[in-house]
Amino acid sequence: MNAPVIWLTGIPASGKTTLADGLKKNYESKGQPVEILDGDEIRKTLSKDLGFSPEDRKEHNRRVIFVAQILAKNGVVTIVPLISPYRETRDKARKDLPKFFEVWIKASKEECIKRDPKGLYKKALAGEIKNLTGLQAPYEEPLNPELVVDTEKHTVEESIEMITSTVEKLNFLKINC
Repeated sequence: MNAPVIWLTGIPASGKTTLADGLKKNYESKGQPVEILDGDEIRKTLSKDLGFSPEDRKEHNRRVIFVAQILAKNGVVTIVPLISPYRETRDKARKDLPKFFEVWIKASKEECIKRDPKGLYKKALAGEIKNLTGLQAPYEEPLNPELVVDTEKHTVEESIEMITSTVEKLNFLKINC
């Protein structure tokens, strides 16, 4: 039984990690096996040999897709909070993952600069970081995501409810509590 892969894409500081953590708690509270494949954490281990060139970003995403396949195939709801800036890569994930569920975590660049929990925008604006996605490097917005969650308009709780209810409506996952 393939479990869904909930792919949270968006620019830095849009709310991907916050929503991933909330989704994980939600699914765990219902007894559902769940894992988060956080891009930053995977870069520290599985992708520590990669940089941030377009080719390296695509390879990093390819590795995440592979791990997500294994988890989903074994019934684990997999949450992927990953910038994944290129449509081509997200299209590959859609092709390779039977229950791929793309959620565009949308927030304006101005709001993300205000939030900036990791200080990435501050460093990029000061010239300390080159190629920050959404600022100096491109982010290709999803054309047909299963869901758009605007984190400037919806609370964390509302966003989690939107995602979980849509996953269930698409019959990607049924939880009997």
